[in-house]
Amino acid sequence: MRPAGILCDLEGTLYSGDAPLPGATALVPRLGAAGIPFCFITNTTSRSRGMLVARLAAMGILVPADRIVSAPVAAAALSRDHGHRVVAPFLADAVLEDLEGLELAGGTAGRASGRATAVIVGDLAERWDYALLQEAYECLRAGAEFIACSRDRVYRKGERLVLDAGPFVAALEYASGSAALLAGKPSTAMYDAAFRRLQLPAAARSHVVMIGDDMHSDIAGAQQAGLTAWAVETGKFAAVDAARAGIIPDRIIPGIDTLLAELDQ
Repeated sequence: MRPAGILCDLEGTLYSGDAPLPGATALVPRLGAAGIPFCFITNTTSRSRGMLVARLAAMGILVPADRIVSAPVAAAALSRDHGHRVVAPFLADAVLEDLEGLELAGGTAGRASGRATAVIVGDLAERWDYALLQEAYECLRAGAEFIACSRDRVYRKGERLVLDAGPFVAALEYASGSAALLAGKPSTAMYDAAFRRLQLPAAARSHVVMIGDDMHSDIAGAQQAGLTAWAVETGKFAAVDAARAGIIPDRIIPGIDTLLAELDQ
């Protein structure tokens, strides 16, 4: 099957640590030459798209910023879709620039005019403190909609596993009684935002291929969103874990270089 479009995960699929995986540096020009629209999607909430572009460029992977959909970008799209104009962001300062088309009031953006009708929560790491949690809680209790960039529990930082956004989302849900809408993977909202970037007709959706190494967020999430999902045997992929979870990728490939080889045929 020749994909109508490609969605691609970053960590574990395109690169590992600070090193590109085989085929990664050639992917963008080859997809361009083949006329296949593409987009990279990631749940990271600690780096802006501009920062991701710079990191990828340092590995020899040249990607325009508008070809990257991060969880905060998806959260902004979800906010706009729900009619919100003023939001309270609880996100890293560098990421605030990706909340396009929204007025930012409170949270890590500081005070501004207008009452927030939505709260957006991502990974703040050591930036979290009681005052920020209390402010988010009060916004939710006042009726703001709760939008979570991620429910991920932990991530690896050097040799340690450290708390991600999920535990803080859960704490605010418990305190406020408000259930969060998920904007990042594996939510359909994330895949909808990425699919729109491809500018393809709706009928092409099932022929768009998501490539990733995470069975839940990349594979199951993409399939639930009506896309085709290919698992790469890089990153954290493990066939035994997929089988245990009952998740069956549409295809398993060794890596990105397999896709490139097939484009030449």
